[in-house]
Amino acid sequence: MNNLCERLGINYPILQGGMGNISNAPLTAAVSEAGALGTIGAGTMTAEEVEQIIVCVKERTVKPFCLNIPISVQPHLKEVVALVEKHEIPVVSLSAGNPTTFIKHFHSIGVKVICVVATVKQGLKAEVAGADVIVGEGYEAAGINSNFETTTLTLIPQLVKAVSIPVVAAGGIADGRGLLAMLALGAQGVQMGTRFVATKEAQVHEAYKRLIVEAGDTDTVVVGRSVGRVRRLLKTDYAQKLLVLEKQGIGIEEFNQLTDESHHITGAVHGNLKEGHVNSGQIAGMIEDLPSVDELVKRMMEEAKTAYGEISLKKGK
Repeated sequence: MNNLCERLGINYPILQGGMGNISNAPLTAAVSEAGALGTIGAGTMTAEEVEQIIVCVKERTVKPFCLNIPISVQPHLKEVVALVEKHEIPVVSLSAGNPTTFIKHFHSIGVKVICVVATVKQGLKAEVAGADVIVGEGYEAAGINSNFETTTLTLIPQLVKAVSIPVVAAGGIADGRGLLAMLALGAQGVQMGTRFVATKEAQVHEAYKRLIVEAGDTDTVVVGRSVGRVRRLLKTDYAQKLLVLEKQGIGIEEFNQLTDESHHITGAVHGNLKEGHVNSGQIAGMIEDLPSVDELVKRMMEEAKTAYGEISLKKGK
């Protein structure tokens, strides 16, 4: 067990990303039950909606789980923050905003804090603010990304060099070889989103899962560059529509409206791929099946051990 696992109370150095509208109770609880860290994505939900998921997760597992709070986009921030103490959630991840004030509050009630960052500068600020763990997310990842478009491969070793707290790698990871590669770069674990979407427990539309499984290495697309809102989606008719609108000079307000939570739910949950979008990381091209979460976590650990052994053998020749 490494330092990351000890801090978070988990068996395996694998975290589930806090995906809004997707990181619901069955998936979150299954990840925690498998020995990794499940995460509820608060997204833009009301406090009542978030609380319902928290209660359901607690009914399914007694193991540690996490609540992701996107600071700048959560419209019911104060109420959602209060749920952490009310339900004694042991870990919180903070993204999309300045975490400083919240870290002090969460530490005062004994909660571990993970901060999601996209640059070394952000990582240093998070460490100074008191973060317990940093997730460095590369531009390969699904959904909203940093405008800097720094890749995981380049971001992680620089973060590890700059900070003294555990670093978790996110973006472009779906198997044990990816886990081993990030450990070799100095990370103490990995965070995955797209890979967990493609599991039996994920409560998304089968059309979404099928697209991930069938995706090749070039079947994701980045939209929003023209308006400064970079996000990675699966290539669908709706994604292509967004690209056309960008070429025509779409404004930020219209772009935000067309990529809001309702359109995400339309695509990801209801499977209407002509009127809603679906997020996906570039790693979708490597995902070929829909295992249970437990099968996935165990397989990843075995793959990492096997890959490590093969590297060691080659070195000794």
